[in-house]
Amino acid sequence: MPARVPDRRLAIATFAITSLALFMTSLDNLVVTTALPVIKQSLDASLSQLEWTVNAYTLTFAVLLLTGAALGDRFGRKRMFTIGVGLFTGASAFAALAPTGDLLVLARAVQGIGAAIVTPLTLTILSDAVPAERRGLALGAWGAIAGLAIALGPRVGGAIVEGLSWQFIFWVNVPIGIVLVPLAARFLRETHGPDGALDLPGLGLASTGLFALVWALIHGNEQGWTSTGILVAFVAAAVLLVAFVTWEARTSNPMLPLRFFRSRAFSAANAVSLLMSFGLFGSIFLLAQFFQVVQGYSPLEAGLRTLPWTMMPIFVAPIAGVLSDRIGARPLLVAGMVLMSIGLAWIATVSTVTVEYLVMVPAFIISGTGMALFFAPTANVVLSSVAPEEEGRASGANNTIREIGGVFGVAVLASVFSANGGYTSPQAFVDGMVPAVWVGAGVLAIAVVAALFVPGKRRLLPEMHVPELGGRLAPVPVRIED
Repeated sequence: MPARVPDRRLAIATFAITSLALFMTSLDNLVVTTALPVIKQSLDASLSQLEWTVNAYTLTFAVLLLTGAALGDRFGRKRMFTIGVGLFTGASAFAALAPTGDLLVLARAVQGIGAAIVTPLTLTILSDAVPAERRGLALGAWGAIAGLAIALGPRVGGAIVEGLSWQFIFWVNVPIGIVLVPLAARFLRETHGPDGALDLPGLGLASTGLFALVWALIHGNEQGWTSTGILVAFVAAAVLLVAFVTWEARTSNPMLPLRFFRSRAFSAANAVSLLMSFGLFGSIFLLAQFFQVVQGYSPLEAGLRTLPWTMMPIFVAPIAGVLSDRIGARPLLVAGMVLMSIGLAWIATVSTVTVEYLVMVPAFIISGTGMALFFAPTANVVLSSVAPEEEGRASGANNTIREIGGVFGVAVLASVFSANGGYTSPQAFVDGMVPAVWVGAGVLAIAVVAALFVPGKRRLLPEMHVPELGGRLAPVPVRIED
């Protein structure tokens, strides 16, 4: 059966729809952080409620990414994408109208469920809609949007809170979702996974195991890493995830085929994803507060000062996508991890209470460039390492691993920060931040090594005419570097 040739107009429409949905869901991962003081006053929320306003979204999002991809395979990716956008939009309105802290936490949890359905499907749907030779360019633009949304989350939140009110952080999603649902129904192409069965035991084991793991990571600093509750959560996570791996190895229709990890490309790309998220997001967690806590800027002023970092994906990620088709992912990923490690090491070296902003700008540019070199090549490697009908599962696995890496990074670097400093004074904050950012730089240096294991680019040999064999041999894919 001949391969389907994607229509150019359909590809453009698909890119616009999936990119807008990705930006909306990725933005909400961090957009609420700068609004917490205002929410506390408006709803008379407790500290626990404020923590869960952030964590409820993070938990459900991280835990259900694999589930969202599996549901798309089973019931149709277009259908589940549309349902996910609708769920996210309704939950956003609920959050804006929430009269109490508890109801806001509930709304955030439902938002996370919708985002977990939408996010992995954006990549799968987009990959299906573009020709193979243009995949790198499309994924480059997709990566730019993902990186920009994550980086701009706290800054957009600060601007909205200062200019309007905290409720508009959520109201802004509603008109976008209302537009996206009919557009998705009209323009997206329906696709399914390799079969119609749903791995319910796998879904249950993965979801509960990841929930226990993420819950323990988020609350380890607060409750103590050796406290009974945290240890029980870690043990439960280990037991459930081992059971998940055992089940996936035995069942005939796994939600995450373990054979994926036999591919060096898939395993190496996911290792880079884990380490990148660990080092980057753990560091950003502290750097996002530096200009406010240490140097006294408002959330909006602090966000403007990080623009040299956050704007780089817009310019660099599409170029990285094109280059990943031409030269392969490995040199881009190696360069990206090197640049991010250098950038964080620079920040850790120069950071003081009175450091001048211009001294930090080159580090922001270097780090932002490195981040932009990550998204498209990684997505290209992950999707290219599996069969087209299995891209949904591969995308869900990669998103889950990256999200778990970020949670690990925030938890570990926050522990390093607490052990060496704190919020008692600007100097105490710097004393804690510097060693934590050095740890982030070190983890990204390890990511350089992981990136070296990503296989080189495959290239087609030219057609060869061999008269004595009676004709022309077809192009043959071979690996030109290893």
